[in-house]
Amino acid sequence: MEPKLSGGGVPEEVLQSLLIASDSSSYSLEDCLKFLLESSKTDSGRSDLASKSILPYILRLLPSRHYLNLSLKVLRNLCAGEVSNQISFVEHGGSAILSDLLAEKTKTTEEDLETVRLGLQVLANVVLFGQEKRQRDVWFRFFPERFFSIAKIRRLETCDPLCMILYACFDGCSDLASQLCRISVGLTIVAETIRTSSSVGSVDDNYWLKLLVSRICVEDHCFLQLFSKLYKVVDTVLGHRDETFTSEQVFLLRMVSDIANERIGKVSIPKDTACSILGLFKQSLDVFDFASSSERSELPTGSTIVDVMGYSLVIIRDACAGGSLEELNKENKDSVDTVELLLSSGLIHLLLDLLRKLDPPTTIKRAQHQSPSSSSSSSLNPCPYRGFRRDIVSVIGNCAYRRKEVQDEIRERDGLFLMLQQCVTDDDNPFLREWGLWCVRNLLEGNLENQQVVAELEIQGSADVPKLRQIGLRVEIDPKTSRPKLVNDT
Repeated sequence: MEPKLSGGGVPEEVLQSLLIASDSSSYSLEDCLKFLLESSKTDSGRSDLASKSILPYILRLLPSRHYLNLSLKVLRNLCAGEVSNQISFVEHGGSAILSDLLAEKTKTTEEDLETVRLGLQVLANVVLFGQEKRQRDVWFRFFPERFFSIAKIRRLETCDPLCMILYACFDGCSDLASQLCRISVGLTIVAETIRTSSSVGSVDDNYWLKLLVSRICVEDHCFLQLFSKLYKVVDTVLGHRDETFTSEQVFLLRMVSDIANERIGKVSIPKDTACSILGLFKQSLDVFDFASSSERSELPTGSTIVDVMGYSLVIIRDACAGGSLEELNKENKDSVDTVELLLSSGLIHLLLDLLRKLDPPTTIKRAQHQSPSSSSSSSLNPCPYRGFRRDIVSVIGNCAYRRKEVQDEIRERDGLFLMLQQCVTDDDNPFLREWGLWCVRNLLEGNLENQQVVAELEIQGSADVPKLRQIGLRVEIDPKTSRPKLVNDT
């Protein structure tokens, strides 16, 4: 007599097919699934099970809820890199089955959350590096309602595979990317994943969210729309929002800052995004009370205003990094580059004004016989965070690189001596001296007027000769004019 697998409520055809596929003499459905789970962990095992067409029977097992999570693990493994199983999943309505299944599992119990996690892993294996047809099948079954409800689950275990699915579909289909970015509910889903990751994880915890944010904010033009989704709504009826910055917005800025820094030279921050971030920087300056600033910690400081200020400034620094205007214009002579656009918004004037309002660096304070912790004037302000002065100087230095209009503007605004004062060490600004020297080098390179001004300051004793020598310059008296000039120190 042929052995029969016990499993009340499960179709007999399904039970017997699982028994045959597992080559098992066991009469337990659980044992059979465990055998299939082990077999599906290898490429050869998945290929063998694909030849036996086992996946449709696992799908038919899901609605019965018999060993649901164990069945999902088998299904997840079967779809991991095995194209024939992925195709079979779509052809046999796997997306619809999982959509109905997960709709019931976004509640509270740990078992339900595990089911959601496993279900998402199945879908991720189906769409990742898959054909457009499979990506569309999953997308149209889950967007937007299912994705939105899952995004609101505050668990990294569900957030990571959800972001993997969103990114794979976004990356593979241009019209799906448009739905995610251009339709309000699409960015709302992404905003919810950011809320989840910021509340239960860190910037580095969700690799796929970082890829998604990179595409949306750094390579596309949806930063401001996504940032706006993260304001706190204070009137759910009318949709009014509190314009105070939120921790989720800080999280997004920090992630964009990391992406921009890691990919300097590979991607350029869109011009509208850079201008939006400059606007956030100005907004944070408007609401921040410098006089009350006493704590000088590294970013993130825990103050949303200070963190928005700091990460915005760092993003602007990296957006301004790279080649000269002339080099950039070789690629597109009719294009206004990002730095030009920021400069037209008064960036240099703003930064020089900020530098003048800050306490001098601790090295200068000591030279003036002041306590490093005291202010030289009641009108001067401490740095709002550790590294603020350095970041300002780094932005100016990047903007001045082979841009004569920036070099001239700083001279015309009497900023050369101010920038020379940044070539010192400062307790609150690590690497200030290095950035200061880089900035002065860029201000003097190819600009005779600036070199003349600095040479005269040198003769007057206002500038320090050794610091100039560190950037390859020295002062000489021109025998024809009897005026000081800077020359290359060879």
